[in-house]
Amino acid sequence: MRAHLGDQLVIESAATGVTRRDGEIIGLHHKDGTPPYDVRWSDTQVVTLVFPGPDAHILHPGHEPGTAREPSRPPGAAGAGADSGAPHTGDLGRRVATERERQGLTRTETARRARMAPAYLAYLEEHQADPSLATLINLAGALNTTVQALRGGGTEMPPGQGVALAHPRLLDLGPEECRALLSTHGVGRVAVSTPDGPAVVPVNYEVVDDVIAFRTAPDSVPGTAVGSDTAFEIDHVDEAMSQGWSVLAVGPARLVTDPDDVRRLTEHAHTAPWAGGEREMWVSIRPTSLTGRRISPADP
Repeated sequence: MRAHLGDQLVIESAATGVTRRDGEIIGLHHKDGTPPYDVRWSDTQVVTLVFPGPDAHILHPGHEPGTAREPSRPPGAAGAGADSGAPHTGDLGRRVATERERQGLTRTETARRARMAPAYLAYLEEHQADPSLATLINLAGALNTTVQALRGGGTEMPPGQGVALAHPRLLDLGPEECRALLSTHGVGRVAVSTPDGPAVVPVNYEVVDDVIAFRTAPDSVPGTAVGSDTAFEIDHVDEAMSQGWSVLAVGPARLVTDPDDVRRLTEHAHTAPWAGGEREMWVSIRPTSLTGRRISPADP
């Protein structure tokens, strides 16, 4: 018998075929996937060390108890129609890893909070996986978020639809904290005046030497910022905790024309513009005003 992290261990009666018990394998003790296993039982959510007997078998993700099961193989081994065994991260894994890294948590600390093996957390982050609801609940609790958020529910909905804090506190952020939040790069919003009126559009941005820079096209809406004072805003909303912050930078927008500056920005860009297409024009904003606010619970 060989298993992978995330597989189901099913124990059933050989005489009747009726499932007696099943659980999720969350810990391996041998690299080749042979027993024993750490199993979180679906009926009690208790984790125990299991040496499977002859009445036990393994179900891989995507198979439910009572259905035909695929042959087990050592972790990483290729089978019919399989790839080279390289990790293939799913949407769930990306969301877990992104939220964990955003909070500055290590896998070890996150796994401890979620009461799971660090190796199992690594598996969830790096592979297509279908963990049990109990595992998702523990993981959401460890990351101060929700199961729905980890599963991607509400991704098409605007943020901020949760319930407001009973006693919120609105704080002004100092310049250093604003710079620290701004320097994380990512997606921000540029407010510009166009021939058709005011517009606010999202852009992928970088921060280099306290200067905000983004790529766009000459005939695009963000490109109209060049030559005028421009407002640039970033924010983060924690739906689970009803908290958040925002930073607003205001300053003149200029076209980056020096070849060395353009090359340096291009080489150090963390990502290409999500909008795609030809967007090779770099625009820089050097803030003359930098302010921010944070919503958090009031002190008890």
